[in-house]
Amino acid sequence: MAGNQASAGHLLRLIRSGEATTRGELQQATGLSRSTVGHRLDQLFKAGWLRGATGTSTGGRPSARLEFDPTHAVVLVADLETRHGRAAVVDLSGKVLAERTGSLVIADGPDAVLDRLARWFGPLLEEARTAPDRVCGVGLSVPGPVDWESAQVVQPPIMPGWDRFPVRERMRAALAAHLGPTAFGPTALSPDAHADQLPVYVDNDANLMALAEQRENYADCGAFVLVKASTGIGAGMVVGGEMYRGIDGGAGDIGHIRLHDRPDALCMCGSYGCLAAVASGRAIAEQLTAAGVPTASGSDVRRHLAAGQPDALRLARAAGQRVGEVLVTVVTLLNPGVLMLGGDLASTPFLTGVRELLYQRAMPRTTAHLQVVTTSLGDRAALAGAAVMVVDRLYDPDRADARLGRV
Repeated sequence: MAGNQASAGHLLRLIRSGEATTRGELQQATGLSRSTVGHRLDQLFKAGWLRGATGTSTGGRPSARLEFDPTHAVVLVADLETRHGRAAVVDLSGKVLAERTGSLVIADGPDAVLDRLARWFGPLLEEARTAPDRVCGVGLSVPGPVDWESAQVVQPPIMPGWDRFPVRERMRAALAAHLGPTAFGPTALSPDAHADQLPVYVDNDANLMALAEQRENYADCGAFVLVKASTGIGAGMVVGGEMYRGIDGGAGDIGHIRLHDRPDALCMCGSYGCLAAVASGRAIAEQLTAAGVPTASGSDVRRHLAAGQPDALRLARAAGQRVGEVLVTVVTLLNPGVLMLGGDLASTPFLTGVRELLYQRAMPRTTAHLQVVTTSLGDRAALAGAAVMVVDRLYDPDRADARLGRV
């Protein structure tokens, strides 16, 4: 193994993944000497990133097992929906230490939304009994396409005013305004300290839901797809254990695939015939209202479904069939092991509609080993995914090594 592949950051990766959790196993996995392994572990212990635990014994003295310590820092995470938001302080394992849900309208624009979100985090940190200087990063889930590298939302149909807005920089500024410019350490929120600025990461909600669900329940699934059907419709894909975003974050935007037989359906994106214009929570809300069942949003559709409202049940099943038409192509292309449905419409009627069209039209070979299921993490999936996103990024080998160099 090359030297840079056996750095302290790479040893941490081996420990976090469970591939090597003792000094002896690390020596064997890396080919490093005992003293070099010891020196690099000392770096990790000094940073507070590791803790020791007693391992199992096969005879003789038990081995000293090494663990990533998820309590040495916290992450601020938020899931921004169209009409409400959910924010939390979590440790590095994703354990929720404090959480809040409240009204937060995405159409109010990024300045108002991010400022209000920053106001929430102060009391949440107090509730979690955590000092701001223990925050190592921020993760945001948003209902629109995201350019991963710039952390900017790109041409989002249901997020007016957010296109190419500097979310990362505005989030830092809002936190500095409400928690103080030195709250996260002496340079974390300084505009001149680029390397030490508080890390802020942003991704699409379906992506983060997929990431969390795959890690939590289907870690061995090499191709995993989650479809979120709420106000809009989007998909997240985890392939080979890694989130697949496409070249600029546009992968999975299935809500804007055109349906050949609905040229009359005007979508929020300005085009006609999009899947989201026909089968999303917004579309069903409009159809229910027209049928005499006042419904303002996908969240209202969800409540009607939970109450067993007949028109909502019927329309959800029909929407599932339309989504299933599109998913035939998705499943044929990716050949996933799991297709998961989440969001406001993820109900039994919707699931039934998807399955009907999918198994009817896809080749048996494609669906022979496919599980079609609904979300298990529910409303917390995007929050959990945001935490995974931040921790994965901050503790990947290269970035971990760079951070250790500043400890």
